[in-house]
Amino acid sequence: MAKIVLDLHDIFNKGGMIETELNRVVEEAVEKKIALVEIIPGKGSGQLKKRVLRFCAQPEIKKLYHRIEKDDKNFGRIFLHFKH
Repeated sequence: MAKIVLDLHDIFNKGGMIETELNRVVEEAVEKKIALVEIIPGKGSGQLKKRVLRFCAQPEIKKLYHRIEKDDKNFGRIFLHFKH
């Protein structure tokens, strides 16, 4: 199964770039019919993970993916599952 991985460690302090990259991977998953996107906000204070979850909860984004999964074994990972 094909998947896209987005590691936000390098851009965690670049506000606008975070949303740009999140939009890019969601659009790429839809265009290429990729079933899984793994987003790695890291463990840190949890603020970046909350930001990613808020982004994913936006109505225009939420309608694009099937379900969201927070990794129960690794607090610093989020999975977006797509159904094409």
